Formats: sequence, C-alpha cells, structure tokens
Amino acid sequence: MSYNIEQFSQITGITKLVLRTWENRYSFLKAKRTKTKIRVYSDELLVQALNTKLLINNGHKISEISRKKDEEILKLINEIKSKSDENTVSEYYINKFIESAISYNTALFHQTYDECSKNFSVINLYKKVILPTFSKIGLFWLTKRVDPGQEHFLSELIKQKIYYEIEKNKSPMKNPKVWLLFLPPGEYHEIGLIFSKLLLSKYGHETIYLGANVPLDALKQISMKKNIDNTLFFSISNFSTKNLQNNTLLIEKYFKTSKHYLVTSINNIKFENTKAINNIDDFIKLICK
Repeated sequence: MSYNIEQFSQITGITKLVLRTWENRYSFLKAKRTKTKIRVYSDELLVQALNTKLLINNGHKISEISRKKDEEILKLINEIKSKSDENTVSEYYINKFIESAISYNTALFHQTYDECSKNFSVINLYKKVILPTFSKIGLFWLTKRVDPGQEHFLSELIKQKIYYEIEKNKSPMKNPKVWLLFLPPGEYHEIGLIFSKLLLSKYGHETIYLGANVPLDALKQISMKKNIDNTLFFSISNFSTKNLQNNTLLIEKYFKTSKHYLVTSINNIKFENTKAINNIDDFIKLICK
C-alpha cells in the first residue's frame, strides 16, 4: 500500500517538516513522486521509519542512521530491545506487530508474540503492546489507504492467542459472578471484549459470551432464562455511540437487577444504572471484589 506525507507522519510520529528535511539533507526515507510531485510512501518505508523513530528515541542521530545498511539497523534495534526499559521494549514489539500485519507475515507475528509473552505478563502485554498496536492500526483505518485485511489479519491472530490464554488461565473462585459480555448492533471489533473474558476467567467468574453485533432482542431472551449479575458491553463505533442512549436504557430494562458496565469512546458519559469503565486496572479492581 501507499501513503501520502500526512498519513505517513500520523502513523510514524515523525513530523512532515522532519520528513522533508531528512529527504533533502540525507536522501533518507525518500518517497516516490506522482506526476504532480506529491510524495508517496511505501510499506517498506513505513517499517524503516518506525525503526528510525525507535532509534532516535534511544539516542541515535539521523546523520548516523541514514548512513547505515539494513543489517546494521537491525543490529542496533536488537541491542535496544535487549538493554532497554519496558516502554522502549514495548515500542519495539508494537513495530514488529505492525510489520507482520503490513506483510501478512504469520511467522513474524508468532515469533513476536512468543518473545513478547516472555517479557510481559498477560495483562501488561495487552496494556503496553496490543492496545497501542491497534491504536496505530486505527490510524491506518482513518487514512483509508491501508487494506482493512491487514487489520483483520492481525486481530484474528490476536484473538486466537487470547482464547488460548483463556483456557490456560481459568481459576476457581468462592463466589463467582455471572457476567454477560456482548457488543451491541454496529460493534464488530472484539479484541477488548475477548480480553475482558480472559480477565474474568482468570479471576474465577462465569461468562456468557455473545460476541459482536448482537441484536438487543436476543438479550431479552437471555434475561428470561438466566440470572445475570453483571453485563459488560462496548460502544466505540459511530453507529453504536449514536444509539448508546437507547441501547443502554433497553439493557437496563431487560436486566433490572443486574449491574451494568460500559466501555465507550464518549467522554464523561453518565447513566443512572450503568457505570463507565475507563481502564483495565479499574476493571481488575472491580472483578476482584
């Protein structure tokens, strides 16, 4: 795929001014030009730019980086990975996951995940690597220039890993609660919801997992057959946030004795019987009570 300079700058975190300066001064990250002289960046340049940003963040100068061969750059990157703090190591793995998605490289994905899981707990892997990676992928979607297949490729592999972790991390609890997990109509990205299932299983709770784009009428049927202690749903997409008020009122109506929890992109949202969850740590405190 290809990117204009605005898109490339957003994804890499390198300003347009700096990109132009590097190209003019060092002939580095040199984009192709259209007939109208518009810069067009490739996937290969994107990976190179992400690595360059990592090196610069760790004290290397562009004058040094621009003269090095690919194998020399990789050597420096690996040295940073082995010697640096957790935040820098996180950035390294984020870049690797993005690279695996761009090239549809399953082997690179598994290698990266296996290495990453040795350096992070399951929870920190999600917080410090997976979420920031999908934030970057989200930028890809906003550009409307990257194949959505790349995001689906990565998300499906991540989901497989989380399901595997769920099976490994089931724990008994003395007083387990029954949690109903679902995404309302118009919500399709399940990564956060599946990770919530992992946390609930890890802390010994029972989950009824319905997945994405669930018709609200289906919830009514469940309310008639199963006692639900808590519901958890996400409202992130434009479609579901537009309908959030009505959706929430219906959920509260169907499960009158349940507690309700919501993850949403809308700030300062307030409902009478539904509480917004703002981060993973708050959710863990909630389910450990």
